[in-house]
Amino acid sequence: MKKITFLLYAIVAYLIFLGTFCYAIGFVNSLFVPKHIDSPPTLDLSLALLVNAGLLTLFALQHSIMARPAFKQWWTKFVPEPIERSTYVLLSSLCLILLFSYWQPLGGVIWQVESDSARNLLISISLFGFGIVLVSTFLINHFDLFGLRQVWLHFSGKKYEPLIFRTPFFYKYVRHPLYLGFMIAFWATPTMTAAHLFFAIMTTAYMFTAIQFEERDLIKHFGPKYQDYKRSAPMIIPFIKTNRKRVD
Repeated sequence: MKKITFLLYAIVAYLIFLGTFCYAIGFVNSLFVPKHIDSPPTLDLSLALLVNAGLLTLFALQHSIMARPAFKQWWTKFVPEPIERSTYVLLSSLCLILLFSYWQPLGGVIWQVESDSARNLLISISLFGFGIVLVSTFLINHFDLFGLRQVWLHFSGKKYEPLIFRTPFFYKYVRHPLYLGFMIAFWATPTMTAAHLFFAIMTTAYMFTAIQFEERDLIKHFGPKYQDYKRSAPMIIPFIKTNRKRVD
């Protein structure tokens, strides 16, 4: 019964993530969702900035702190290991849902592209960025990243084995294609409002900060193999030439 409960829990957590990810695409691009990044302002500028900063900080703290090995070691004293990752995914999704629900548009336009073809191109580039994010998750094992593999192995009575170190496709050219995809998605917009700019700056700053913590953990976990990879592949900007041998 416990195995079935864990499996159902993981599936629900994943479906909530999937819905949240789809809503994020509409939220950032102001497409097909009831409330988006540039909905009409309702609060004074100073209060709106404070609310938005708080929402982004909440997500950043949850997303980073709960991902650290030391926290996981403590956290799994209370949360069963098979659903630890699913719980992390669920809480991340809930933080994003809070952000979407209480986000405060700011008004004001930084730039605006008038040409319909150019606007469509920029929206397409943003959607391409989200596509990079999604493809990147499958390259490193989408179902492990979102907790389904852990629960399925537990349900099947098999021991969980951590993923081996690999650098498939995008990962041969950049160490963090997930973050690259998000940056493309957030910055490629035909209408850059004050709210969108604030969102893009804050999330980009968070991603560069998160990379430092993630790579520290990866070096501890994979050792010299990741250090060699770090020297051979650029962090975010692809196709930077290097004289060092790249690992496969």
